[in-house]
Amino acid sequence: MTERQPSPYLVVFSLWLLVFSASSQIMIISPILPQLGEELSIADTLLGTLITAYSLMVGLFAIISGPISDRIGRRRILLMGTAMMTVSLACHFFVTDYFSFLAVRVFSGVAGGILSGAAVSYVGDYFPYNRRGWALGWVMSGSAFGQIFGIPLGVVLAGHFGFKAPFYLFSVTMAATFLLLWLRLPQPPIRKREDQLTVRGAVADYLAMLRRKEIAAAAVAFFLMFLGVSIFIVYFPTWLERSKGFSPNQIASLFLVGGIANVLTGPQAGRISDKIGRKVMVILSCVGLSLVMLGTTVLIRSPWVAYPFFFLVMALVAMRISPFSALLTELVPDHSRGSLMSLTVALGQVGFGLGGALAGPLYADLGYASNTVIGAISVLGMGLMVWFLVPEPKRKEAHPA
Repeated sequence: MTERQPSPYLVVFSLWLLVFSASSQIMIISPILPQLGEELSIADTLLGTLITAYSLMVGLFAIISGPISDRIGRRRILLMGTAMMTVSLACHFFVTDYFSFLAVRVFSGVAGGILSGAAVSYVGDYFPYNRRGWALGWVMSGSAFGQIFGIPLGVVLAGHFGFKAPFYLFSVTMAATFLLLWLRLPQPPIRKREDQLTVRGAVADYLAMLRRKEIAAAAVAFFLMFLGVSIFIVYFPTWLERSKGFSPNQIASLFLVGGIANVLTGPQAGRISDKIGRKVMVILSCVGLSLVMLGTTVLIRSPWVAYPFFFLVMALVAMRISPFSALLTELVPDHSRGSLMSLTVALGQVGFGLGGALAGPLYADLGYASNTVIGAISVLGMGLMVWFLVPEPKRKEAHPA
């Protein structure tokens, strides 16, 4: 008798909870940074390094964990990453100063790197290609739900019980994720690689992938996707506060609206891309987003305009994430999917970090209009890379998950 497979909806929910927990514990840092600095007596100049340290660890361990997941299976890597993340978030209990907090964030970054790309890779292993857009749309919406519910709740908890409280909350949701994955998530039947894993072999595999034109183009496109959004979004709230008189509460409500746009758009974009193709959705998103970015300083003449404008921006951003991720899952065989997804995640981290570094000088020296122009160029560049250099895989008939 064959073992009864879990519902695809339970699989999607388990991965959704993973994305919700992992993204929320990252996003909560920004709104509680002032409180962090006050409670731990950390200088403003050092606060940003807490985010940088996490991102560096994510990028490094994403590269390392990709080839490992291709050999031991996605389920094991997900269990390992969620267990480590649960422990690392609980370890915020021991934070007493800057260095202890930095150490805990490095630990969390290691866990984040192990998890990065694993959920998308699992969807690629478990679901047929013509259902991956739907599945990824819902899984990736976990980040938007974190923006809508997780972050406001975390901020309230931090205000009442101290800055450690949100990390305890997300440790509990991550522990629940671990239990779901352990009890209900099967290992998809994929062809595991039998060759011995070595550093030289892993590097050679990455280089071999990048020598393929379509994979190199997809990697560059992923980098440009995060670069453009980072250049545009990092100083968008600052520009609104200083040029349009936005208050912190209005900024918070603006990002709530953006999260709602993400939730409404992401799953639908993935489902539609299952029918009409991934590239069409990505191109429409990139063209639309670049035009909207270019019109930012012209269109937002009063505070109320910013709300529908930002809703449109986040809808266009969400419109390309799940289709592009689904497209990436089909560019390599099952036994190399983890390596590719981890490589693109690492490049995305580099793109986002570089965008944030460039955004400041652009804003300070040339004004926010320069951020919108450079961001739009980067976004359009992504669309061009996908359109001309990344092929649309042939559609396959659905088979039971």
